[in-house]
Amino acid sequence: MNTDNTTVDKSTRQFGWLALFASTGTLVCCALPIILVTLGFGSVVAAMTSSLPFLITLSQHKTVVFILSAVLLSIAGWMLYGRTAAHCPTGPQLAQRCAQAHRWNRRIWGLGLALWSLGFFAAFVSLPLRKWLGW
Repeated sequence: MNTDNTTVDKSTRQFGWLALFASTGTLVCCALPIILVTLGFGSVVAAMTSSLPFLITLSQHKTVVFILSAVLLSIAGWMLYGRTAAHCPTGPQLAQRCAQAHRWNRRIWGLGLALWSLGFFAAFVSLPLRKWLGW
């Protein structure tokens, strides 16, 4: 029975890290360049795109990147909160490790969600909001 819990914990942790990686990709592709240009560091963005040409590809397909990362974040959130929670073993040391793993999984997922939200705001909301406000 402990192996089942370990397997569930590993899959939850793997989806958490995958969701964090995907949401970080949204931040790098869209939010970071916009923030840097806004702060007057356009030359840094030019250097980044010449050194890392995949950033241009990511930004050209930002809708797909955001949809994919949202799906991954949703799956990770469902694995953490939506389904019946994995039961921790009854041994005191294993129970403590299991509870600690659940806390870290939630933190990683929350960080991924925050990064995704920041990237979404920068990529899809900030420019229309700026135009609407007349800035």
